[in-house]
Amino acid sequence: MRWCSDVFEILCYNGEKAKLIFPINTCGITSELVKDLMAESIEYRFGKVYRLPHRIQWLSDNAPSYTAKDTIAFARMMRFEAPYYSPESNGMAEAFIKTFKRDYVYMHDLSSVKTVMELLPLWFEDYNINHPHKGLKMMSPREYRNMQNKLEGCPV
Repeated sequence: MRWCSDVFEILCYNGEKAKLIFPINTCGITSELVKDLMAESIEYRFGKVYRLPHRIQWLSDNAPSYTAKDTIAFARMMRFEAPYYSPESNGMAEAFIKTFKRDYVYMHDLSSVKTVMELLPLWFEDYNINHPHKGLKMMSPREYRNMQNKLEGCPV
C-alpha cells in the first residue's frame, strides 16, 4: 500500500486563505503537523492502534516538513515506509487537488475560512463515499475498499 500527501490553499472571497494538508491512500507545514496527520490518518482508517497493522508507503514531495529527521523517525516507528519523494505521488496529489477544487471548492460558498472549514467535512465525506473515481473503475473509494475487502474475505 502507498499513501501520499500534499498541501493546497483555498482563497476565500474575503481574502482569507484556508491551508489544507491531506493524505491519499496510494510548504509551510511543520514536521509536527505532518506527524499529527499521519497519526490521525492511522486512527481514522484503523482505529486506536499504536502502529500500523502492516507497512504502508507514505509518498510525499521533498518539502522540509516531510524530510525532517523527527518526521522520518515517527513514520518508521508507526510502520510507514518513511516519507520519501516519489514523482508519481506528486501527480496523484495534484490530480486530487484539481478534482477537489473543480467539484467542491469552486461550486460552494467561499465567503470565509470559517465557512470553508464548516463545509470541508461534507466535501470529504462525499468525495470518499459517493464521488466516482476513474482510477477506481468509477467507484467511490468506500465502494472500492468494500469490494476489495469482500474479495479478500475481510469484514467490511
